[in-house]
Amino acid sequence: MTEKTKRRRRRRRTGSKKAFLVLLALVLLVLGGVKLRYALAHRNLPGSNVSVPDFVTVDYIPINEYSRPGTPLKKISGVVVHYVGNPGTSAAANRSFFANLALTHETYASAHFVVGLDGEILQCVPLTEIAYCSNTANDYTVSIEVCHADETGKFDDATMESLEQLVAWLCETFSLDPAEDVIRHYDVTGKICPKYYVENEDAWLAFRQNVSARIEEDKTANSETN
Repeated sequence: MTEKTKRRRRRRRTGSKKAFLVLLALVLLVLGGVKLRYALAHRNLPGSNVSVPDFVTVDYIPINEYSRPGTPLKKISGVVVHYVGNPGTSAAANRSFFANLALTHETYASAHFVVGLDGEILQCVPLTEIAYCSNTANDYTVSIEVCHADETGKFDDATMESLEQLVAWLCETFSLDPAEDVIRHYDVTGKICPKYYVENEDAWLAFRQNVSARIEEDKTANSETN
């Protein structure tokens, strides 16, 4: 191989490396711009500086058109309680269903939180973004899907304990009144959801009263600590 041919090959390799580095820089620039736009759009929102408590496991689904559009949640004035449409399924299974909608395009659906049969709580969508769960109330509410064992739709004790704990925390964090601001999917659209707590109004009222009692207990505990 002549020296001239060697130089030509070296120049070709150098040119390829430069082109790759330029392409890499452009990709990083675009990704950085996307992250910056997201950060600017989601700052100074009600949920911007909120850290969820230890009893919640954060497991966000990826941003996608069908279950996490990334739309800013500019106002939080309520909490909407739902029950999942598939009895006996876990919180993780329902979270996976939401995530897989990005691939299946089956429907538009998600929730901020899913409460499981054993009381586990998964957060699927940040509190700075809307979830596709409560129809016209998506723009100003936090949504919670709740797992249940059978067709009655009644929540087991462990599930109810965690739901009360979560809703009490949300009410305290966003200055919400359980008697007015904690509602059912039914109260938004008329859909029989969560079924047991639509068909048994007393059970629903008792749930909201229990949430209020938890909030009062927290206030008392905090005042004693301070």
